[in-house]
Amino acid sequence: MRVLFSGRAKQDYLSDALTLLTGWTREGEQIRRTLVLDDTQHAALTERVKVVADALRLRPEISRRAGHTQIRVGHGDGEPLTEGEVLLAARIEDAVRAVTGS
Repeated sequence: MRVLFSGRAKQDYLSDALTLLTGWTREGEQIRRTLVLDDTQHAALTERVKVVADALRLRPEISRRAGHTQIRVGHGDGEPLTEGEVLLAARIEDAVRAVTGS
């Protein structure tokens, strides 16, 4: 059975889901996470995220600077966050735990 959400209820639902994702911050219509990882962990995380992102047909931005890995999820072009993008962020959290062992 499918549940239909009105625009307002859908946004509330996504906001509630985002509060459960520790470490993620919202920047307009994108969410972002910065992690301190070594090069090996960054490479492993990137591969895991690619598999999940491909399955969800989404394209997160992953960059590496000065020992920090930054991940951005969302369109950033005025399009609201989708359920799939919030799901991707949750799956990224699973991948972070697998890669870091915590």
